Amino acid sequence: MGQERTLSLVIPAKDEAANIASLLTEAFGVMRDYHGFEVVLVDDGSTDNTLDTAIRTARALGGRLATVRHDQSIGQSGALASGIRRARSRLIVTMDGDGQNDPADIPALLQKANTLTNPDFCIAGYRKNRKDTAWKRFQSKLANRVRDALLHDGVPDTGCGLKLFPRDTFLKLPWFDHGHRFIPALVRGIGGDIAVVEVNHRPRTAGTSKYNAWNRAWAGIVDLLGVLWLLRRTRVPVIRELDHAGTHASMAERT
Repeated sequence: MGQERTLSLVIPAKDEAANIASLLTEAFGVMRDYHGFEVVLVDDGSTDNTLDTAIRTARALGGRLATVRHDQSIGQSGALASGIRRARSRLIVTMDGDGQNDPADIPALLQKANTLTNPDFCIAGYRKNRKDTAWKRFQSKLANRVRDALLHDGVPDTGCGLKLFPRDTFLKLPWFDHGHRFIPALVRGIGGDIAVVEVNHRPRTAGTSKYNAWNRAWAGIVDLLGVLWLLRRTRVPVIRELDHAGTHASMAERT
């Protein structure tokens, strides 16, 4: 599969017909000057007309839209994985489909990426001024503190859907349900660099959240322990020398 385009924006969406048109309009408006930009929309088993609305909007705007449709919902992480595999670009930006992430922040993530030399990296958005309820902000703040204390990923807001990373980096990661919350830790686990960019956050104006306190807490505990286990057993080879035939002459493992 060739990767001709420069940037793919991957948006997982479930029952976001009321938000997707305005989000795509903003995204295409921000990125219209980037050669080869595409949006990959993953409809994760919507029961409304999210997909049809997205297709009509893209046609009206003349924007490049690729689509993936899940017959049944498999969750945000599975939807992201489907979209990233469908994408045709070297760089991937992810964004939630509810309109709370702001496409205007994408250029700042790209600018930050241009300062990194490691081929494996993740630029993570940080919603410093979140526009959610006080209860939701409390849950998120507590979860982020516990996660960072155990995983040391250096990201204050891993739940932010706005992230940028190379497609090849993502394909190296172990993947599982709810894995999208641990992308920075997983990238660091394979020797990648992590950077944080402060981004805008907007209140949800339509539709309902797909998460509640129970599914966030239970999944977070189980997956945090799983990721901790993975990272403690990950060994990244450091290539010290290559012979002229391109085979490894010596190798050491970094713990």
